[in-house]
Amino acid sequence: MSSPNFKLPTIYTLFFLIIEPISALVGAFYANFKPLQYLRLTHADSSPTTTSNIPLSTSVVLTQLANLYLLFAINEAVVLRSTSSLRVWRAVLIGLLIADAGHLYSVSSLGYGVYFKFWDWNEMMWGNVAFVYAGAAMRIAFLTGVGLDTEGGRDGAMKAEMKREMQAAMKKIG
Repeated sequence: MSSPNFKLPTIYTLFFLIIEPISALVGAFYANFKPLQYLRLTHADSSPTTTSNIPLSTSVVLTQLANLYLLFAINEAVVLRSTSSLRVWRAVLIGLLIADAGHLYSVSSLGYGVYFKFWDWNEMMWGNVAFVYAGAAMRIAFLTGVGLDTEGGRDGAMKAEMKREMQAAMKKIG
């Protein structure tokens, strides 16, 4: 596992490179291989009663959703793990933060209570709302530099980025 040239606090390493990719894979598994359970946990009243009653269009959409969860996991577990560029980290996390907003919007038809009535949440809502809140908070913290001001943090990252850019420019010159 490649580590960034900037000092990545342990909480970011755990969340972005381990916990969140595993969570996305779990979502992909349920959307693709347990579609009836996925639909029931999302909204039981509108879910089909059996797997054979799942409309073909819904089945296709769930498989596409599973694929997007897989892409989400790859972006974090593979792309972020394989780069030492703060610029790439920021770009990926900005994209994921935008996706967080879209994910939260996707449950809006369940009513505004879905966003704060945690006592009514099932495991799907904990994943669709609370975990997304946590992910968005972690991304905002990273993007605003929280925890990156430690030794080798933000200043070190900027110096490392400048050094890589100078090395790339020097290679182009000669």
